Formats: sequence, structure tokens, C-alpha cells
Amino acid sequence: MLQTLRNAWKIPDLRKKMLFTVLMVIIFRMGSYIPVPGLDAAAIEELFGGFSGGMQGLLNNFSGGAMERGSIFAMSISPYINASIIMQLLTVAIPALERLSKEGEEGRKKISSYTRYATVVLGFLQAMGLFFGLKNSIAGNDVLNFFVVTLTFTAGTAFLMWLGEQITEKGIGNGISILIFIGIVSRGPAMIQSLRATLMSSGDAISISAVISIVAILVISVLMIAFVVFMNDAERRIPVQYAKRVVGRKMYGGQSTHIPIKVAMAGVIPIIFAVSIMSFPQTINMFINGTQMPDSKFWAAVLGLFQQTHPFYIIAYFLLILFFTYFYTAIQFNPIEMANNMKKNGGFIPGIRPGKSTSDYISKVLSRITLVGALFLAVIAIFPILMAFIPNMGNISIGGTSLLIVVGVALETVKQIESMMLMRHYKGFLE
Repeated sequence: MLQTLRNAWKIPDLRKKMLFTVLMVIIFRMGSYIPVPGLDAAAIEELFGGFSGGMQGLLNNFSGGAMERGSIFAMSISPYINASIIMQLLTVAIPALERLSKEGEEGRKKISSYTRYATVVLGFLQAMGLFFGLKNSIAGNDVLNFFVVTLTFTAGTAFLMWLGEQITEKGIGNGISILIFIGIVSRGPAMIQSLRATLMSSGDAISISAVISIVAILVISVLMIAFVVFMNDAERRIPVQYAKRVVGRKMYGGQSTHIPIKVAMAGVIPIIFAVSIMSFPQTINMFINGTQMPDSKFWAAVLGLFQQTHPFYIIAYFLLILFFTYFYTAIQFNPIEMANNMKKNGGFIPGIRPGKSTSDYISKVLSRITLVGALFLAVIAIFPILMAFIPNMGNISIGGTSLLIVVGVALETVKQIESMMLMRHYKGFLE
């Protein structure tokens, strides 16, 4: 990867793109330290310090710690992610949007504009939720403060959306993914400080058990990264043979190819969906704590089930990831349509009859591959929760979702750089 970046730096066009990306990243990091007027940063940091997991912890990681600092980028680009997911689902459910998505570049531009509008609306709604959830940390709760805080949060998200689009257009990689990547990576020093504070024994000396714990963490981290890289590139290839056919005086077909089915086809979207659902009770609990409501043993028991260390939370979280992996894969991959396209073009799977038999075979293979991918995502997601049960590991557990995003974005960015170099007939990275 370093050799690829070094070779890309030698090309003036790519060097400009890389410098532009770095400039946008610097702006993102500077903005994450600009506070929102009227917020008590110390009170917010104390409040969100207890949310190492769930949606609050995920948002804080995406924003590079901007949420716990109460900055203008506190919501990061999470409303844009939610808007994009909603638009993808609506594209499948609404025929008009489905036709629009098939109209080429113009159709995609219209869907992108709808996504931007939805991002602003969702950002404002999320900003309202943050305002009422953080009202104890706001100096005054009048109407003026409401509009100042909510509009500042919404404007910060809109600016990050624009920043990400600029990186995609003029820089390197997918802009939104790059911003999430930088936000997660920027939490590295805080994690190192937490590691040092947790493992330090009395005084300045580090005990043998602390050294063993550090080594164990490093080994587990390397193994998890290797496992994520392997599963991210893993795919099942279904062989396809095309029959020979004569058109005019020319013969077409006769070649062999394959259908690649990735194991981790759904990416981290099932985890984000599952975290969103499981975080609802935590959000309700935060609102209840911010209001003067009478104590209730019943509600305390119900909300207690959704604590991250409770067995019910772990099991429900695991099952939801399995469900959403199958759900999102079914939206993305249509075996019937693929079988019909193969039949129209004279393609067939060796040993399988074209038509319904082919679609049934693809569905069977897809179901097995999806199960492996779903189990992979579920294990990666609950691994940090299980790490919390190990002594001295609760505050330094490795975020599985963050790791998936970091590794995935790094691999995709390097592949994009290599493809750009290949288009410019630069072969230095192949030597």
C-alpha cells in the first residue's frame, strides 16, 4: 500500500488529488473542535463518556470525538448515511424511483438531490433530539437557543456532506467514507491513552500482567485485521458458460466466465441497522433522565435488558444482524433477474437447466454464502462486547464496526488509486 501511494505521488495529477483530499481532511478535523454556541462542553463530555457503544458511541467514533466535545460536526454524516439507506430502500419499493435509477446519469443526479434534501430533514430532526437530550448541558432552553443549536448541528452535517462530495469529485476515494475513516482513525490516540490509564499499575510501573494484556491486545488486533481483510475479499464464484451463436458472418459466445458472490456483500449496513434499533431504549433512557418523571421499577427493568452487558442485548443484537444481512442482500441481489439475463444472452451454469432451475441454484448458493457473511458480521460486532467481560479490557475493547469500516475504506481507496494509475498507463506498482 505504501509503495502504491509513493508511486501515485510521482504523478502530478494524482498528487493534486491527494493534496486536495488532505486539505479537506484538515478542514474536517479543525471543524470538529469548533464548539456550538450555548453548549457546556464539559457536561457533554461527561454525559457521552458513558456511551462507549451503541449508536451514541458509533456516532462519536464517526465524528472523531466531535460529539463528546459538542462541536459543530457532532452529528458527523450519520444523517446522510441514513438518508442514503432510506433512498436505496425506497428505490426498490417505489416504481417511479426505480425507473429513475435506470435513466443513467441524469436519474442518479436526481436521486442524489433527493438524498441531500432528506439529509437536511433528518439532520434537523436528529439535531432536535440532541437538543432535548442535552438540554441540561445548554445554557438556557429558550426558543433562540433551540434554533441556534439545532441549525448549527444541521449546518455542520450539510457542510460535511458537501465536503465529502468535493473529495469524491476532486480528490481520492469516496468522500463520505474518507471522512468516516479519518474520524475513526483520529480516535487512536484517545484509545492509546485509555490503554495506558487502564493497564498502569500503582505508580509509573507496569506490571507483568499489564504487559501480557498489551501483547494480547496487539495480537488480537492483528488477527482481527487479517480476518476482516480475508473476509472482505472472499467470494464464491459460480461458473457460467455461454453457448456459441452465429450473427451474420460472425460467431459470438463460447467463452467461460463466472458470477462473483461476495461473502460480505452487505458490508456494515446490517450492523448500523441493528445498532439503530437496539439504541432506541438507550435514547429513551437518556430522555427520561433529562425529564422530571417518577421512578418506575417496571421501566427500569425493561431498559435494563438493553444494557450492553446484558445477555438479552447480546442475543438480540446477534439475531438482528443476521436478519438485516439477509434483508439487505435480498434487496441488492436478485437471482431471478440474473437467471433471466443469462438465459437471454445464451448463458448457463454447467449441469443446471436455464430458467427457474438456475435461479433456484443461485438462491441456494446465495443463502449459504449470506449465512457465512452474516455470522462474520455478527461475530465482529459482538466481539467488543464480549471483551468487556475480560478484566482490564472494558475500556480498550476493539470496535468491530470501526475496524470493518477502516479496513474496507483503506482497501477500496488503494484499489481506486491503482486503477487511476493503470488508466494512465503507469506500471510501476506492478513491478
